[in-house]
Amino acid sequence: MSGATEPAGLVVDDPAVHAEVRAAFARYERALTSNDVAVLDELFLDAPHTVRFGADEELFGYAEIAAFRRARPAAGLDRTPERVAVTTYGDAFAVTSLTFRREGVPGVGRQSQTWVRMPGVGWRIVSAHVSRRT
Repeated sequence: MSGATEPAGLVVDDPAVHAEVRAAFARYERALTSNDVAVLDELFLDAPHTVRFGADEELFGYAEIAAFRRARPAAGLDRTPERVAVTTYGDAFAVTSLTFRREGVPGVGRQSQTWVRMPGVGWRIVSAHVSRRT
């Protein structure tokens, strides 16, 4: 990492951890664009403190996020990624950032996610934010 200072013992972007998070992120993207609600539900941590802010909604807790997924239309989910950044901190914390475009939708979409490796289940999203810049 150029120009950055890492705390002693903290490895930023360990190649193996980075590959795991990239794979989880890619799985999320496939599930999102194909409306695979089961996988989307799986990848969010099932906890009352998991949060997702969207373009038009503020969802607090896994139950609200899961209900949103089931009620949302399945059409128009395709998007074209423009930039993706994945950064891992140690072996249990990561952030992902994505900019994207959707056909027929003006502006640039933005998505950020906080991922945590949970014992026994693997990488899960604990916080997500989706917005659009016009």
